[in-house]
Amino acid sequence: MPWTKSEYPPSMKNLTAPVRNKAVEIANALLEEGKEEGSAIAIATAKAEEWAQNRGKKVKKGDS
Repeated sequence: MPWTKSEYPPSMKNLTAPVRNKAVEIANALLEEGKEEGSAIAIATAKAEEWAQNRGKKVKKGDS
C-alpha cells in the first residue's frame, strides 16, 4: 500500500514533516521496485535522515 503525507508507517511519526515526506517518497519508490515493506521503511527512513542532515535540517520532532 503506498503511503501519503497523512498516512504513513507509525515508525515515521517522530520525524519532522519534511523528513517524513522524503521518507514516504523513498519508501513508495522502493515498494514499486519490489522491496518488502519492512525493508522499504528502514531504508527510506535512513536515507531521509541522511538527506536532512546533509541539508542542515532538523530530523526528529523535539531535536534542537
